[in-house]
Amino acid sequence: MDLYFSPLACSLATRIALYEAGVEANYLEVDPKTKVVQKDGSDFRTVNPLGLVPTLRTDAGTVLTENAAILQYVADRFPGAGISANSSEERSRLHQWLCFIGTELHKALFVPLLDKTAPQDAKTYALNKNMSRLDYLENYLKGREFLLDHFSVADAYLVTIINWTMATPPIELAKWPAVKAYYERLRARPSIAKAVAEEFELYKAELARHKAAA
Repeated sequence: MDLYFSPLACSLATRIALYEAGVEANYLEVDPKTKVVQKDGSDFRTVNPLGLVPTLRTDAGTVLTENAAILQYVADRFPGAGISANSSEERSRLHQWLCFIGTELHKALFVPLLDKTAPQDAKTYALNKNMSRLDYLENYLKGREFLLDHFSVADAYLVTIINWTMATPPIELAKWPAVKAYYERLRARPSIAKAVAEEFELYKAELARHKAAA
């Protein structure tokens, strides 16, 4: 499999899932500004015309896009990893959380805050409208170790998104102690600790590359 990713982007969730499954994959870094694949200098948009990560090319050559779809593919492709659902009802709850993370947190809350070109009014609107999503998550996670009754790809996605609070000062995790405890606990999980450490080094190299090109 080929995973096209950008350091510390939402594609980190798929890296975590693959590490959790203990499977081999080719990790192909995409520069988020130039859309150049760092390994060979090719234009990533020939693989995914939207230029968005994650993008996964399966062993069969099928190209998959969209984070939730890719995470579910990995979970189902490697059932022995235990990162999918254990029943039809639990699968619906897995879908619920992947949708919630992708729409209510990723796109609605964090994308405006991380967008350097977004006007301040847009950032303020996103905060005022969507902070309640963190309140909802806080109440749900009280007394829970994971989103389901076991670690799943939904947790890989959620910890990836919460990791972005390092770059969004208006969101102080201390305001949501259950979310903060969940994040800190999962950051210590071997698959997550390894993935974050590796991509943080790549992210620093990316910043240096952009600075040199400026």
